[in-house]
Amino acid sequence: MTFEEKKMEYARLIVKAGVHVRKGQTVFIRCAVEHYEFARLVTRYCYEEGAREVIVRYGDTKTARMRYDFAPVEVFRSFPEWDARMFTTFAKNDVAFINIVGEDPEAMKGVDPEKISAAVKASSEALKEYRKLQSTMAFKWNIVAIPEQAWAKKVYPNDNESVAVTRLWNAIFGTVRVGEGDAYEQWMAHAENLQKKREALTAYQFKTLHYTNALGTDFTVGLVKNHRWEGGADRDRVDGGPFFANMPTEEVFTMPDNRVAEGRLVAALPLSYHGNLIENFEFTFKDGEVWGFKAEKGEEVLILYNPKRKGKAVCRRCRRCITYEYKCIQIPRKGVFRREILHRGAHKAEVQRVNYILRNPWPLGCIHAAGIYCHQGLSPLLVLGQFLDVLGLLVKAFGHVGKHVGELFGVLYV
Repeated sequence: MTFEEKKMEYARLIVKAGVHVRKGQTVFIRCAVEHYEFARLVTRYCYEEGAREVIVRYGDTKTARMRYDFAPVEVFRSFPEWDARMFTTFAKNDVAFINIVGEDPEAMKGVDPEKISAAVKASSEALKEYRKLQSTMAFKWNIVAIPEQAWAKKVYPNDNESVAVTRLWNAIFGTVRVGEGDAYEQWMAHAENLQKKREALTAYQFKTLHYTNALGTDFTVGLVKNHRWEGGADRDRVDGGPFFANMPTEEVFTMPDNRVAEGRLVAALPLSYHGNLIENFEFTFKDGEVWGFKAEKGEEVLILYNPKRKGKAVCRRCRRCITYEYKCIQIPRKGVFRREILHRGAHKAEVQRVNYILRNPWPLGCIHAAGIYCHQGLSPLLVLGQFLDVLGLLVKAFGHVGKHVGELFGVLYV
């Protein structure tokens, strides 16, 4: 099979196994503008499978970078209502989504992290209904990868650009089973194999899982009672045909017990998060919460991924309830961050603002807890050890290991 024939086989596989396009179905494709030729190939096979209409939306990383460089932060604090409505309407009307990814993993290097954080939060809020439909497989969706020059050079730095891109193409072909017989039939067999593994793991009903690696990971996570393992192929709600949300996909997964997470978790590969590369990063867990983290590169992106939190606690001395709210603000001095904590005392009605300073460059073990006092200055409340709400980011990062191009490509995409 020639190189071009492998590309065609890959495009056909995305349409047939990735989203299982049905006759009369609409397909929505998202793709970087530089990959227009492959998008056209996928579009053609969608129509050959009987698609009613194929809608293609191209994105451009370079103009997106200009927007981040020059637009004020206020621009990123909102998400277009019409765009969110489009995604949700498509999801509710049986549209199949194909997302073709392949971009420079450091396209947004140097961008103000506050802008990225604002954009992520705004889109997460606006697309909440769409994401819920996606997570419940209410519609068919698929994410696949194709090479990009800067990405290929990250993976194969000793090769020239052309050779690196070709090598990355071949690596992708290998992970998606293209070039060795009938790729579609191999994926159907792969789905059956993953189903057997899911059933076997579900039958064991493990209470905890213990992870270790050569980099220092020593992490234990609990599993909920009567948990069920999932993964592999999902089923079309109309005709029951199989489709794969991620290609390649090799993992099965289940629901952890968020009260049981202990130890150190060290990432084996870099994470490309919204155009920023985070390298050599790790987390320390205690009682189900992140108590410490560090990263040799990209730590500021993790720090600012910290939405506001609200909660309630009981004063140990007066036994009355206090509600609190806090957020993270970066101060332009390395290693110093202010936690603004707003809490309403049970003894008086007014709101009190408390500034809390962390004077550490965030080594593990140096994320200090603040004592929260009720309005009259009584004994500290329950110690709050989780100032950084990065648990959601951790789930994203490690939940996607193996979901996209994974270990072979050296960079994870979320």
